Amino acid sequence: MLGWAVLFFIVAIVAGILGFFTLAAAAASIAKVLFVVFLILFVVSLVFGRRRV
Repeated sequence: MLGWAVLFFIVAIVAGILGFFTLAAAAASIAKVLFVVFLILFVVSLVFGRRRV
């Protein structure tokens, strides 16, 4: 998940440099969403992953 966020961030940077601002904005939005989902899943796995039954 974090790898996909980094990939979309790189795509956004390259698209912004080349002048494709609409594509850059879309890729940046996708990267933000993926990063937030990664953070939420990471915190949930930290909290619930250490439980012993």
